[in-house]
Amino acid sequence: MIAVITVVHLLIVMALIGVVLMQRSEGGALGIGGGGGGGGGMFTSRGAGSALTKTTAILAVCFFVTSLSLAYLSRGDSGGSSVLDQVAPTQSQGGQDGDGRSVLPTLPGTPPAPTEPAVPTQ
Repeated sequence: MIAVITVVHLLIVMALIGVVLMQRSEGGALGIGGGGGGGGGMFTSRGAGSALTKTTAILAVCFFVTSLSLAYLSRGDSGGSSVLDQVAPTQSQGGQDGDGRSVLPTLPGTPPAPTEPAVPTQ
């Protein structure tokens, strides 16, 4: 289903780009296809601008509908979980592993921490 909507979405995008590029920026006639009046037909300067404007509006609505539907369908099975819920629960608070040893990294050039706790001598 997502693949079909994606293909339709891409076709709408290409059509929308083509229709926008055909419009003249200051007139209302065709930018690429010549434009200009004469003939009083459908594609006079007013008719072409009106048709391209309506086509752009329809394609824009279709673009938004397919975008929203793709966003809705791509939610998947997230279940509303947070990234913080995915943190491994084996990490302890004090920076120590299960044996009480420090798991903090050592800097280069520093001697390693002793494995046995120092016992004061009397």
